[in-house]
Amino acid sequence: MTEFVKGKRFVVTGGAGFIGSHLVDALLNQGADHVTVVDNFFLGKDANLTSAREQHGDKVTVFREDAGDFEAMRAILGEARADVVFNLATKALLYSFFNPAGAARVNTDIAYTLADLLRAGAYGRLIQFSTSEVYGTAQTVPMTEEHPLMAETSYAAGKAAADLVLASYANMFGLDIGIIRPFNNYGPRQNDGNMAAIIPLTVRRICENRRPVIEGDGLQTRDFIFVRDTIEATLKLTALATLTGLIVNVGSGKETSIKEIIGSVCQEMEYSGTIEHKPARPADVRRHCADVGLMHSLIGEMVTTPLHDGIAQTVEPLTRGSIHP
Repeated sequence: MTEFVKGKRFVVTGGAGFIGSHLVDALLNQGADHVTVVDNFFLGKDANLTSAREQHGDKVTVFREDAGDFEAMRAILGEARADVVFNLATKALLYSFFNPAGAARVNTDIAYTLADLLRAGAYGRLIQFSTSEVYGTAQTVPMTEEHPLMAETSYAAGKAAADLVLASYANMFGLDIGIIRPFNNYGPRQNDGNMAAIIPLTVRRICENRRPVIEGDGLQTRDFIFVRDTIEATLKLTALATLTGLIVNVGSGKETSIKEIIGSVCQEMEYSGTIEHKPARPADVRRHCADVGLMHSLIGEMVTTPLHDGIAQTVEPLTRGSIHP
């Protein structure tokens, strides 16, 4: 628990989403005075906020708004009186294959809106959730915060552009803006519908008596981190005296292949069938693994959830009530 949270007021954009809703829960459980959620429900779900509402009642308020709408956000922040805004609002990576310009632009629109409102004094501190996708395929492993930005999708390009915008505002105006670069999060509430990530997609296919799919050779790697570990690190980083201009990787520091991930899900679900192999996905990064040295130097060593435990906690709610082989 961080004493920093107690009695403070927060806004979480994208707060009905996968990571955002876990952050909302943690803030309220750690004594936040109030949490305001802003979400357009592109992928967010009202059900993700059920626990927060049931346990904390009127300490959580939800606005169905676009976080890039300046006037809407000015009105919301005027009412919220937030000490800290966490920006997790975005559109999923896979959306960039349907609407590449929209997937990029949403990130910069929100960045400009929140930066200008912070500059105007509408709230106290901005924590920007970036993504490891801004790095592209690893040129060196592990990947430090100084790794070149080599975005391979328009989603990643938009995220990288938003980071640069916010870093420039921090530099020009001394604004209290910190940037967190989470690697591949997984866990309960991860979207298993349209544009689902690899773990919930594999679970869904098995539940529907379809074969899991590996795109490419399956040897492409990611740094998977359990969502609650990301939230713990985030709150510890937010409690630092200042984050101005700071960019911090949040990951497990471990490299895991997609083939291994799918094998772990199959084992957890007792699936012994075959795997369907498809061509590699366009613009798919080959290797990702976080250098977490800076994170540890700032908040101390973190013991992250073992992969098999995290997958078990992810699979259970997705398969509840389902029949699978």
